[in-house]
Amino acid sequence: MATTRDRALDAALALVGEQGIRALTHARVDERAGLPKGSTSNWFRTRDALIAGVVTHLAERERADFAAAPLPPIETPEQLTDALTSMVAVETGPFAARTRARFALFLEGAADPAVLTPLLEQRRTYVRWMVELLAQVGARAPAEASRSLMAAADGLVLHRVTVDPDAAIRPVIERAIRASLD
Repeated sequence: MATTRDRALDAALALVGEQGIRALTHARVDERAGLPKGSTSNWFRTRDALIAGVVTHLAERERADFAAAPLPPIETPEQLTDALTSMVAVETGPFAARTRARFALFLEGAADPAVLTPLLEQRRTYVRWMVELLAQVGARAPAEASRSLMAAADGLVLHRVTVDPDAAIRPVIERAIRASLD
């Protein structure tokens, strides 16, 4: 059973993902979570505290989902293509609202280092993982290649959650991986 705090954070994350950062108010979170008025403000006294809580909650949810996902061995470019294609499909399908929330929080963080710092730490974890995978599949410069591959994947994810939810995934990922291995 989720705690009141978790219910509030889940509702807050959903609100940001569905309606944007401006929708994030204590009252709307209470309403969305089905909590008595004032419940969210008991945990998060200010809007800044609520945003910080959502950022932390997002990172925790993503880490938990990543840890729970069965990852097949990734030793070839084809296996990496399969894994990243699946990841983009999940981020832009079942987790599309959470993905939009992450983008909204990154934009909010552009003006607020307190918001941006934990998001960047989460991203650094992903970057390290991507560098390792690219090294495993034969990239000559995996750190440099990871920047290009992640930029392409991020652009594709943004495109799918904002403009074209049916945009093809695999051809873009295949091309980005080929370029990363050149």
